[in-house]
Amino acid sequence: MVPLEATVQAHWALVPFHRKGLAARLPGYGNWTVRAGWRARMQLMRLQRQHKLDLLFFHTQVPATLNLDWLRRIPSVVSLDATPLQYDELGPYYAHQAGPLWAELAKWRLNRACFTTARHLVVWSAWTRQSLIRDYGVSSEKISIIRPGVVVRDWQRSQPRSDHAGPLKILFVGGNLERKGGLLLIDAFRRLERGRVELHLVTRDSVAPEAGIFVYNELQPNSPALRQLYAECDIFALPTYGDCMPWVLSEASATGIAIITTPVGAIPEMVYDGTTGLLVPPGDCDALTVALQRLCTDAPLRLRLGAAAYEHVARNYDAQTNTKRLIDLLESLV
Repeated sequence: MVPLEATVQAHWALVPFHRKGLAARLPGYGNWTVRAGWRARMQLMRLQRQHKLDLLFFHTQVPATLNLDWLRRIPSVVSLDATPLQYDELGPYYAHQAGPLWAELAKWRLNRACFTTARHLVVWSAWTRQSLIRDYGVSSEKISIIRPGVVVRDWQRSQPRSDHAGPLKILFVGGNLERKGGLLLIDAFRRLERGRVELHLVTRDSVAPEAGIFVYNELQPNSPALRQLYAECDIFALPTYGDCMPWVLSEASATGIAIITTPVGAIPEMVYDGTTGLLVPPGDCDALTVALQRLCTDAPLRLRLGAAAYEHVARNYDAQTNTKRLIDLLESLV
């Protein structure tokens, strides 16, 4: 959407993650912060030779931390979905482990210098904003919450949802079946009355064939087929163990589907328990089963939660609206 703004000439510098060739053998190059910082520096030098840069926008802080000289030279905005300390808290679910105390202290100082040097910080949630203030001493006036999301009109159903006589369809969308709670959801599904419900799993992981379970390994993000599946299902369940801000919750909300998820990361800002969905403790199969049974047997509640979820995402997580807010902010800093 940014290229459509006549007042903005955007130049993109994508920082690849993977190592290859001789670079993979360089000491320290296995560290993502080092690798991202160096690659971002090379990209910035290239862009500076080709264009006059009025402002830099980094997402996330990782490629910015070793480029503080660039942040001082050109007005810069750093965007992040979680602070490093929050990521450390979720680390076990991302195969991430904190280092020794001296290394963590050095990392904290480096990240704090980045947050201090940047002209402004854009965060995706109040959860992240609170961590910047509490854990890094950032002034609240320097932080704007601009949430990502979806183009709501592209996901909205053509007709309002209604109760129906056929089997109720429970939908799960998550690449990592275990971390996102898909295996737990399968266990809870097995406790429900067979024949009255179906479980539809969109994931890259393999799932053994089982009655009532339908698996989609090839559906692509944002595809018409995926949108149609959202529209056809009745309940969206994401009992995730570790997440910052799952994009799929915005997609689900935009289709007006009733949601069950967990209160981890910034999820409680996306799903209000009892108002726009139901929250259950991570790893609690009994609570998940009760929530599923509740929505399966109470159609008015299911429809009410779905309608409220749509209103919430349309008001707070519409990509077109929030892109305009971001561009207005960036222009005010130049």
